Amino acid sequence: MATKDRKNVVVIGGGTGTFTVLSGLKKYPFNLTAIVSMADDGGSTGALRDELGVLPPGDVRQCLVALSASDTLMRALMNYRFESGQLKGHNFGNLLLSALEKTTGSFDNAVEKASDILRIRGRVVPATLDKVTLVAKIGKRTVRGEQAIRDTKLNGTPLKLSLSPRGRANPKALSAIRSADAIVIAPGSFYTSLIPDLLVRGIPEAIAKSRAKKIFVCNLMTHAEHTKDFTVADFAEKMETYLKSPIDAVIYNNKLPSAELLRRYARKGDKPILWNKLPKGASVGADLISRSLPALQKSDKLRSQRTYIRHNPSLLARTIARILDVRALKNRAWLSVLESAQVLHERLERKASDVVHIPLRLLDESRALALDDIRSRGFKWFSRTNILPYLTKWQLSERYARSDRPRDAPSRL
Repeated sequence: MATKDRKNVVVIGGGTGTFTVLSGLKKYPFNLTAIVSMADDGGSTGALRDELGVLPPGDVRQCLVALSASDTLMRALMNYRFESGQLKGHNFGNLLLSALEKTTGSFDNAVEKASDILRIRGRVVPATLDKVTLVAKIGKRTVRGEQAIRDTKLNGTPLKLSLSPRGRANPKALSAIRSADAIVIAPGSFYTSLIPDLLVRGIPEAIAKSRAKKIFVCNLMTHAEHTKDFTVADFAEKMETYLKSPIDAVIYNNKLPSAELLRRYARKGDKPILWNKLPKGASVGADLISRSLPALQKSDKLRSQRTYIRHNPSLLARTIARILDVRALKNRAWLSVLESAQVLHERLERKASDVVHIPLRLLDESRALALDDIRSRGFKWFSRTNILPYLTKWQLSERYARSDRPRDAPSRL
């Protein structure tokens, strides 16, 4: 449930880029909604679409994991990929979402149930609930499917993208856009991960009508076959064409990756996106590159296409928050309260004190809204013996709250 004093931020995209943006922004006081592309048809997702006739679960799964407040084991389970047997290459989270779709009767219901299981902080919304296929017209050729388009060499030939069928916008997606204070276009494969969202009937029109601040996060690297020699300005210009509205701010990286990583990409012809040509509007440049390499699984069918050069979630989120004039939650230790009761338990075991101090805004939001009288004080106090079982169940009882601060209450864990 959203809190009224937080800005509503909609993140549009699909895949790793959207995961990165959400992972960073969830540490800020935003009401987050991810609108996710439904055109994915590669790897485990593609196999499930073909064999079961389900909607693509892969990008939705990543967004759910990014926003999850469940413990580390549950998030790892959702990302687990089978390495042998008939399920080799399949992701457990993808199988779970597909099973939930079959059980509940719709993908929309499946996402809602998975959201409850993972206790996500925010919402994940499929862009459309129609079964769509990305189609590219490349000269006289017609290429069908996101994965096939991604593998196609354009050789400089312009491409025209469409969805077949076009697909109607999910009403939940339109509602989120209408109530948004900011709309963030996440980084990702430009033509195959980002643009499919904007081809859904009703979504670009809703974005154009919205008064929300529109922020575009530019990619870090070009794609030799699709965006060769693109500058930041080129990406922004192309994005505005599909958005059908101007972008208010463009975020771009202005530091080069390591020479070793650049050599890896050079073999495929990919290069860092140049920032010598910037869009006419507002643009914010910063060192946004993550210094840690992602762990890629051997059984991943799309392993060769995964990116090594990625945005740093914290640095990217900080840049977005500055544009929106929002500060991070002051004490990062409290994030663990939401993410894992077990982490909190371990912290408590190391303290001699019997009292724990927790900012109310970091507690389960639905319970926080139900306790407006205490919420106005900004803090809630619990005895050590009572907090753990209630945090474990994510249930907070007013009878365990104290309106005044205990004399021996510590200021932090």
